[in-house]
Amino acid sequence: MNERAGSWLPKLQEVGERLAEEWVSARHPPASGDAPQPHELRASDADRERIAQVLQDAHADGRLSLEELEERLGVLYSSRTLGELASLTADLLPAEEQPLNLDGRPVSAIFKKEQRGGRWVVPAEVAVTAMFGTTKLDFRDAILQNRRIIINATLVFGGLEIHVPEGLEVIRVARDKTVRLTKQPTEPGGPVVEVRTTNFAGEVKVKEPPRRKRRR
Repeated sequence: MNERAGSWLPKLQEVGERLAEEWVSARHPPASGDAPQPHELRASDADRERIAQVLQDAHADGRLSLEELEERLGVLYSSRTLGELASLTADLLPAEEQPLNLDGRPVSAIFKKEQRGGRWVVPAEVAVTAMFGTTKLDFRDAILQNRRIIINATLVFGGLEIHVPEGLEVIRVARDKTVRLTKQPTEPGGPVVEVRTTNFAGEVKVKEPPRRKRRR
């Protein structure tokens, strides 16, 4: 019996992602263990408030009892790391809706769209692969582990879309040529995202916030 049309696509995506991971591992060895892992980073008061809101919402719609809410809030305000905070909401929301995203794996889009955004921890180096697909990285609410973030992007008939807040500069380095992709001015010594591309018919786009109108 012939397979249904399109049933081969998930298998192709799986094979493609496995090859992409092997390609990334071969070109970029694992980072030094000196840098803290995302779950080891210290949590801020703003991060605790995000988690508290999710817990309160879960209690309001009946997913958590009052006793469970009080227990988790107690743990919340005594927690020190992002990993401890993330564990408090793991059973309350699907992965894409979690208030904290500590996924440090490479971002791969093989015949599909893949994105990383929200309150996520950006490591010093990020591996991105887009083959006949689109990847989106949103830095507007991200936690940067370094003042200079390097994106190693492999694009084969694929795209990389980067959303940035004010003050974050994006440059692209390809074949020893450096091009500034952000148009708005940034402060000297400010954070920089450096996109290193290996591509064949690939495209990198940067979305910036609207320009503020100057006061007369």
